Amino acid sequence: MTEQELRELIAHHEADRVEFTISTKDTDKFSEAVCAFANDLPNHGRPGHLIVGVDNAGQFAGISVSDELLRNLGGLRDDGAIQPLPAIFVEKLSTAQGEVAVVTVQPAMLPPVRYRGRICIRNGPRRGYATQGLRTRTAYSP
Repeated sequence: MTEQELRELIAHHEADRVEFTISTKDTDKFSEAVCAFANDLPNHGRPGHLIVGVDNAGQFAGISVSDELLRNLGGLRDDGAIQPLPAIFVEKLSTAQGEVAVVTVQPAMLPPVRYRGRICIRNGPRRGYATQGLRTRTAYSP
């Protein structure tokens, strides 16, 4: 991702394809976001982005993106809590305003994706869980 692409995502605020967080340790929040982006309920067919280091107002939080943070974010894919395994890419971006970690999540080829057995979804900027009725929606059909 380029700095310009990052700025465009931030300028459009949180939405069903973008989530901001200043937390660097909330593994549940990160995993739920990855799961929701992989499910791509609005059926955009485009990746979702978890941006660590930007607050809800779109301001850089001044965090330091360490190798440990990048390893932890990359480990979300392989720890077994998200099934089937999502396709993610983790990277660090440094700008004049600060550093961020970006987790880019591709839409799943075989949704629904579950985190600890629950189907996480995004509806605009809100993250939630699918109800029984949503599990059979055509958005989840191949």
